[in-house]
Amino acid sequence: MQQIDRIHFDEFHTPNYFPQNKVIISGIGSYVTDQDGKEYVDFAAGIAVNCLGHCHPELIKTLKRQSEKLWHTSNIFINEPVLELARKLTESTFADKVFFANSGAEANEAALKLARRYAFNRDSQKNEIIAFHKGFHGRTFFTVSVGGKPEYSDGFGPKPSGIKHLPFNDISAFEQTINDQTCAVILEPIQGEGGVIPATSEFLATIRSLCNKHNALLIFDEVQTGIGRTGTLYAYMLSGVVPDILTTAKGLGGGFPIGAMLTTNAIASTLTIGTHASTFGGNPLAASVANTVLSIVNNTTFLNSVREQSNKFFSGLHQINKRLNIFNDIRGLGLLIGAELSDDISETAQDLISHCFANQLLITAAGPRTLRFCPPLNIDDKAMEQGFERLEHTLSNIKNIRSL
Repeated sequence: MQQIDRIHFDEFHTPNYFPQNKVIISGIGSYVTDQDGKEYVDFAAGIAVNCLGHCHPELIKTLKRQSEKLWHTSNIFINEPVLELARKLTESTFADKVFFANSGAEANEAALKLARRYAFNRDSQKNEIIAFHKGFHGRTFFTVSVGGKPEYSDGFGPKPSGIKHLPFNDISAFEQTINDQTCAVILEPIQGEGGVIPATSEFLATIRSLCNKHNALLIFDEVQTGIGRTGTLYAYMLSGVVPDILTTAKGLGGGFPIGAMLTTNAIASTLTIGTHASTFGGNPLAASVANTVLSIVNNTTFLNSVREQSNKFFSGLHQINKRLNIFNDIRGLGLLIGAELSDDISETAQDLISHCFANQLLITAAGPRTLRFCPPLNIDDKAMEQGFERLEHTLSNIKNIRSL
């Protein structure tokens, strides 16, 4: 096979990505292999996407079987896998209705449009959306404008109006801002890109109460926290706060692109024929794989194992930190974990991604100073231990260099 590297990538791709200078050829379980035959421990899982690791045998079997039956029909017709998936999602959550898309951004786009349409049908002046600083909801122009990172939305012309951004977990700021013109509040139960910051229970309870008071819809963006990532099927199930709309993607397809928006009958009725659509949404290939993912993940034994592996992962990180004193904070839930670098470490999280990659470990970042760990939910002890050995080796080298 011809060797491929960053030079080839840069020759053909737009310059909005800066990947590592190696090509990943294959993967199995919690490991991937590059074009030189080097094996890497995967603590990133495609940014919380490959919830069952790489090339899970049941997902392969499902995809092969469906690929020989039906690939695509569009939403002009009905297919069996998407009906089964809608049934599973509604039976497992608060929701009555599902809209299928291809990504988390599309699911959030649908949720925001639905919230505004729902409000508009009752009061044409009720259109304000409250979101939070450092939040992330996708890369469409609407979702990136709602997201709380101006660097992602600046420079593309006039932004959609009627969006207010507040500090995350700041109850007082929220109480002072929400009003009768607020149509929706959107948040991540755990901010991912913002640094793996969990919402406090008091913050969520206050938001739910005031949304009820002001007839505003509460949207939970569970694109990253959903599908077992926090040890329950969705993170809202831990909080006791039930949203009006929930978005899900990433782990839902176990690596196959799919997204969904979940809501109630009363709210869903707003999306009348022609008000929103997706050509590929509800694709039978994607829906089939997602059905198998749900059958495996939405199981008491499996979710208990996620919580057990979470305890081990947190313990491993704390042990490394006890020896190296390199993190200010280690936080998160389940297998979505952030480790914030100490102030005396000059390297950024992006720097450390490259250093870890050189030591055959895949990690990702959550902002400039936080390492993000979101391994496959079924990661075993051996892969976890190997990953921690490579992580500690990388971090100890950083500390040694800093001490010279």
